[in-house]
Amino acid sequence: MSPVAGVMTIADAMSLPELVAHARRLEALGYDSLWMPDMFGREIYVTAAYILANTETIRVASAIAHIYGRDPIASAQAGRTLSEFSGGRFIQGLGVSHPIASEMRGVPWENPVVKTRAYVTAMREPTPLFAFAAAPPVPIYIAAHGPKMLGVAAEVADGANTYMQTPEHTRDARRILGPDKSLNVLLPCCLTTDPAAARAAGRRAVSIYLPLAAYQRQWASQGFTEADWSNGGSDQLIDTYIAWGDLDTILERMNAHIEAGATEIELAALHPDPRGGYPWDLVEAVAPRR
Repeated sequence: MSPVAGVMTIADAMSLPELVAHARRLEALGYDSLWMPDMFGREIYVTAAYILANTETIRVASAIAHIYGRDPIASAQAGRTLSEFSGGRFIQGLGVSHPIASEMRGVPWENPVVKTRAYVTAMREPTPLFAFAAAPPVPIYIAAHGPKMLGVAAEVADGANTYMQTPEHTRDARRILGPDKSLNVLLPCCLTTDPAAARAAGRRAVSIYLPLAAYQRQWASQGFTEADWSNGGSDQLIDTYIAWGDLDTILERMNAHIEAGATEIELAALHPDPRGGYPWDLVEAVAPRR
């Protein structure tokens, strides 16, 4: 049985017809959820509504919605509305992102742990929102890598989302979260046995993260040095955080996270050829109905 439950989709890179076709294909393959990053294109909650309105069973997750972009009441309102309209098919992933998310809005950057705890707490406290109908509860997952943020996820949320981490990190995250919280591990994967192609795909995927201080601190805590995240990333860095190889090798990497305590794997599928289009071969190979 495949350990994969959801697929990360860069919705901003697709036209609306392409996005609907993509979501419906994932749905037909038996995937439980489609996860979308909050980037600098379409508004993430509006996009989620569009996908939910054009599908029947697949759930849609914000992964992650930047909390600097909306106040807690606005986020609670968005989650409740999407849950009501879709019959409970919305998953709310939240996170502080990085200082650029606040700077571009002219908002001062705050202590991430303090900010996130206060934000999610405010979302779950009584608000002046009026609802026409009782919406199904919306699960809230916090993007969390460090022990303090994982502690916040354990305290105020339904669980945590991690990205580009090792099974050892997953084991530590499970210990901090406890047995009853969800731990969703987003894992970049590339189906190829060509090391050069796999590492090139991995470097394309991690390039936006290499200059970010939060990721550098995380990598340093796991034994890497500045030399590893300079000049496009070392082979060791790429091989550690990008699962590549044949199908059995990739499934082995996924199952290592499950055995370490992950609730489920969310696939970030990478194509070994930058001109190769979307890697449906991998998505279909690890689908729940394969």
